[in-house]
Amino acid sequence: MANELGRSTSPYLRQHADNPVAWREWSERAFAEARERDVPIFLSVGYSACHWCHVMAHESFEDAETAAYLGAHFVSVKVDREERPDVDAIYMSATVAMTGQGGWPMSVFLTPAGEPFFCGTYFPKDSRGGMASFRQVLEAITDAWQNRREQLDGIGKRVVEQLGAQQPAGEEAFDLDRAVELLKTDFDPVDAGFGRAPKFPPSMVLDFLLRHHRRTGDEDALAMVAHTCDRMARGGMYDQLAGGFARYSVDGQWIVPHFEKMLYDNALLLDVYTHWWTLSGDPLARRVAEETADFLLAELRTPEGGFASALDADTEGEEGKYYVWTPDELRQVLGDEADWVISLCDVTGTFEHGTSVLQLRQDPDDVERWGRVRSVLARARSARTYPGRDDKVVAAWNGLAVTALARAGVVFDRPQYVEGAVGAARLIRDVHVEGGRLYRTSRDGVRGSADGVLEDYAAFAQGCLTLLGATGDDGWFRVAEGLLDRVLEQFVADGAYFDTAADAEQLVWRPQDATDNATPSGVSLAAEAFTTLASLTGSERYEAAAQQALNASATIAARAPRFAGRALAIADTIAGAPLEIAIVTTASAAEPAGWELLRVAFADAPWGTAIASGAPGAEVPLMAGRGLIGGVAAAYVCQKFTCRLPVTLPEHLRRELRPAD
Repeated sequence: MANELGRSTSPYLRQHADNPVAWREWSERAFAEARERDVPIFLSVGYSACHWCHVMAHESFEDAETAAYLGAHFVSVKVDREERPDVDAIYMSATVAMTGQGGWPMSVFLTPAGEPFFCGTYFPKDSRGGMASFRQVLEAITDAWQNRREQLDGIGKRVVEQLGAQQPAGEEAFDLDRAVELLKTDFDPVDAGFGRAPKFPPSMVLDFLLRHHRRTGDEDALAMVAHTCDRMARGGMYDQLAGGFARYSVDGQWIVPHFEKMLYDNALLLDVYTHWWTLSGDPLARRVAEETADFLLAELRTPEGGFASALDADTEGEEGKYYVWTPDELRQVLGDEADWVISLCDVTGTFEHGTSVLQLRQDPDDVERWGRVRSVLARARSARTYPGRDDKVVAAWNGLAVTALARAGVVFDRPQYVEGAVGAARLIRDVHVEGGRLYRTSRDGVRGSADGVLEDYAAFAQGCLTLLGATGDDGWFRVAEGLLDRVLEQFVADGAYFDTAADAEQLVWRPQDATDNATPSGVSLAAEAFTTLASLTGSERYEAAAQQALNASATIAARAPRFAGRALAIADTIAGAPLEIAIVTTASAAEPAGWELLRVAFADAPWGTAIASGAPGAEVPLMAGRGLIGGVAAAYVCQKFTCRLPVTLPEHLRRELRPAD
């Protein structure tokens, strides 16, 4: 039996192509092999930037004896959770239900019918601290399979029955003021963020709080955002040399990160810092937003124009090695400047083995000096071995990046950000979409085989609708409408949204998860995209689809608002009676008069406002019958397609959008 991962398009799976384990990709053929041999399946799920995935691979999957035992008693299947979020969601639900916790690597043992009967995460090679070794687990499961088979089959069937039962949509109304009060009780007033260590960037909750502040004037909501954004950007979780955020902070003070950098985090945080700047004008917000956008373009953009999924935490087998410094290393690079930097950046052994992550807890007293030093350190760091990059392109995460870059590009007058967004959207449109069907991943311009899930359709559709406003190209409107029509055809059944399409691969149950976690849930993204599409078309069908999607998150929002941030943000937008803005230009959205109106629209309208732009005659319902005024670009501010008098000057549009200022 040979390892079959060398043919995969997933960089994570290809990392395991040289393992002695006879890995199979997730496929019907793997399950058929298990049925034919009458052995269980060992399912290992991870992702390329996962530190403990690498540890378990080194300890167990590179071990010839372990591989031989797996080959004799199991069919071993490896899954990239980023490529198959549907598989990951199903078996993570089982893992959490059976063990009370989850994480990656996820290690699940299945019957040949795909039913889980034993779950775990990382297992060490040698037993320690009361934790069984991986070999002990394998031997115990083999014994149970051979001697207590009926018991294992029964467990698997019960798990599928219980977790596969469709959850009814929430009937509770969104109480946005109460959600803010609940978030206050979770807020850390000293170090900011929510809850205790480890602390993850609460991007979607911050987005909701910003929208809520804009609608209601709630200063506490804005203060929670400002404190959190400030602490995240000044700590070690933010790369002070090259921009971009790591996955999370292992401590409660945002000092030491878990070093992998994910596309989705940086796309979501770029949008938050841009949004924060539009409401506060804080120079830190603009600096971090622009540096994060620059990071996306410089370090995650692929040759085909899309954005890679992640940068690894590890370099040369050591976590964080690329990013950390000792005082001696700084002195070697900076000479007499080193002591100033050691004090400024808190180089006091904050990480391991006397190394530190650079922080910037306060603005430097000499900004130009810091700029020079920062450039010297960045050049010196670039000579180190660069972290591995997972260069698969994920449709959903690229959709998030398209939205964030397009908004930031217009708001900050950085056309290169809009161009980057267009490049990524073209790749998804041209490579991932075929016959109206969206595929989740590609690599090196070659489409993967995994079907797109709800988050892929909705996030990319929202990105296209954002590009409609930023570029004036109504072709993006048609792409988005086609994708969202397919969502209604394939992802909605019996009044509920599902994460997989009706015509996709049938798994042991059909997943539907309304939780906004590391990324927005598919159903929250659908609520956002349908809200935008309804505003651009006036369609009651799309408006109803948005409300139906939002209803799925109502119960979570009422009980645990930290895990419904995107849904709450959309609910807050709807509560404010969302605007529509049509900007009619003489040629393209980039012509000077139209561009200045666009900048005001994106920066001064409430976040979530549907914005369309283009020349007269653009094939977007909101643009119909709206023309130039006196031969120059004009902006129409509307609600439910009832528009105020058009304006041609940016300052007049700003007064329309911020009458109290």
